[in-house]
Amino acid sequence: MAGNSKRRGAIKKSGKGNPTAGSGGRRRKGLEGKGPTPRAEERPYHKAHKTASAAQRREASKPQRNRGRGKGGDGGPEWVAGRNSVVELVRAGVPVSALYIADGIERDERVREILRAAADQHVSLMEIGRAELDRLTGGAVHQGIAAKLNAYDYAHPDDLLALADERGEPPLIVLLDGVTDPRNLGAVVRSAAGFGAHGVVIAERRSAQMTAAAWKTSAGAAARVPVSRVTNLTRQLKAYQEAGLMVIGLAADGDVSLPDLELGDGPLVVVIGSEGKGISRLVAETCDQLVSIPMSTGLESLNAGVAAGVALYAIAQSR
Repeated sequence: MAGNSKRRGAIKKSGKGNPTAGSGGRRRKGLEGKGPTPRAEERPYHKAHKTASAAQRREASKPQRNRGRGKGGDGGPEWVAGRNSVVELVRAGVPVSALYIADGIERDERVREILRAAADQHVSLMEIGRAELDRLTGGAVHQGIAAKLNAYDYAHPDDLLALADERGEPPLIVLLDGVTDPRNLGAVVRSAAGFGAHGVVIAERRSAQMTAAAWKTSAGAAARVPVSRVTNLTRQLKAYQEAGLMVIGLAADGDVSLPDLELGDGPLVVVIGSEGKGISRLVAETCDQLVSIPMSTGLESLNAGVAAGVALYAIAQSR
């Protein structure tokens, strides 16, 4: 009987009336594989994809936390959060661009001191919601108050020579090699101001930057002594040498003892390394002299802030 699927040689048809056998390549495309299964994060409707997308949105909404970029830098402002941190900031005279206070917080003595300082220093005061303050400070424990610092305005290395020329003095510049603690940087800036140096040079990478911690340790000296930032310390030292400056490096095994230094009254760059590693090899090879600080005990080295103070005092005496 025609159409009887039980007959010998009969072809079974699908529900759409198409033969399921002997397609003759007409459905070859449909039989080809679609490649490996995408990862869960790449599938729009998968939970893992939604979680990853939410994390990216949260990261994008956080404030920039890059520290102390200068002119032409790619960093943004620095945020200092918490009542003790902000009150120390205003006491040290750190230039604050704006103060943010959460609605309805308890105004204890610290908050009242911050508000008085803001009025005296003509700092903008913003009263915002706590949730907004959470977002601005990246979720830091702010206790209802935070300060915003603009990116530090770094000087050009040649500006330090120009400053010495304006004062009619032989240039005296401090260059830091591998100093990563911002408090040490602040201490060096303070010593530079106290002993007549014309500026401090630091590296862009693997070096402490002019953050709030450095500002506070400098005790206001950072407003008087320019700090320059360069991409290559060795190249900058050679540029200073071409400009007529001598370069000395402080080292425990220096050839010359600090009291015997004869270069102190001329144009000079003083290189100070980290407490642990000292001056790097390339920088040491560029120095005209390596100078040691004599000590009466078996102590191998001083931290950068103390070493800078001792060396700059001796140089100031020779001048």
